[in-house]
Amino acid sequence: MIAEGVELGADVEVGPHAIIEEGARIGRACQLASYAIVRANSVLGEGVKLDSFAVVGGEPQMAGFDPITRSHVEIGNGTILREGVTVHRSKDEQGVTRVGAHCFLMGQSHIGHDCRVEDHVTLANHALLAGHVSIGTHTFVGGGAAIHQFCRIGEGVMIGGNTSIMSDIPPFTLVARYNRLYGLNLVGLRRRDYSREEIRDLKDCLFRIFQSQAGSPHKLAKMALENGEFGQTAPGRRFLEFIIESKRGYARPANRE
Repeated sequence: MIAEGVELGADVEVGPHAIIEEGARIGRACQLASYAIVRANSVLGEGVKLDSFAVVGGEPQMAGFDPITRSHVEIGNGTILREGVTVHRSKDEQGVTRVGAHCFLMGQSHIGHDCRVEDHVTLANHALLAGHVSIGTHTFVGGGAAIHQFCRIGEGVMIGGNTSIMSDIPPFTLVARYNRLYGLNLVGLRRRDYSREEIRDLKDCLFRIFQSQAGSPHKLAKMALENGEFGQTAPGRRFLEFIIESKRGYARPANRE
């Protein structure tokens, strides 16, 4: 069922009983399996794959939302949404929920309204993102993990299965259980060919920021950027900048419980 005025790129495949509502734009070589649903004004980049019962552009799950609000979802090139995945549109007029390119959203995972998910992010089965969550590139969210609204997850993070996230998670770290840091995501760093110097610098940043008794993480990160004592590589600077920009606070190291 394809509404009038829908834009379909070349070589698009639409399975039986799939629904594409008015104003949607479907990029070249997209594949929509049977019973996939693309709600009004949603935008799919090239080569996006929607499995059965995936729904893109559904209304935000919030009391008092006015369904006449004009908002939508954008999905980047090459992203895969497996069976039952849901991505909700923004709650704001002309707002956008964005999912980047080459992401992999496994079965029954959910992305809430106004989220910003960058490229190469993986959500395992039943991972849940509340509204306004942001996730950096190359991050993996384990099965059943739940992330509270407005949390920021840095790039290259590994989140363990069934983890509850209530605070910001610094880039390149490994987090599990309930807001607990377990060091750097070394496997992810090596797979992305980060140098030994960059990994050493990140280890130094993590230790100095979260193990020091000299001040708050925000204060220590700001001082480090100013005096160059540590965080001298590009990944190290991104780590420190993330700490400075945090408004929700940070996950705590497990060894400081």
